[in-house]
Amino acid sequence: MAHHASAEKRNRQNLRRRLHNRYYARTTRNAIKAVRNTTDKAAAAAMLPKVFSMIDKLAKINVIHDNKAGNLKSGLTAYVNKLA
Repeated sequence: MAHHASAEKRNRQNLRRRLHNRYYARTTRNAIKAVRNTTDKAAAAAMLPKVFSMIDKLAKINVIHDNKAGNLKSGLTAYVNKLA
């Protein structure tokens, strides 16, 4: 329970930022799943730059850790390279 105006404001900010972060994290996860569910190499390769951009933006605003972003990008690249 907030006892100061500044604490109440901080709670409001945290709620707004949490909803914002959840939206972009979920959108990125859906994009990653779309790439992983694609069996066409050309289509998957075309999606990669957009998904990489989304992952980099999440890492930049500290929604995910930089190392997790790198691991996701590496895994996606390996998956697309293995497609025939």
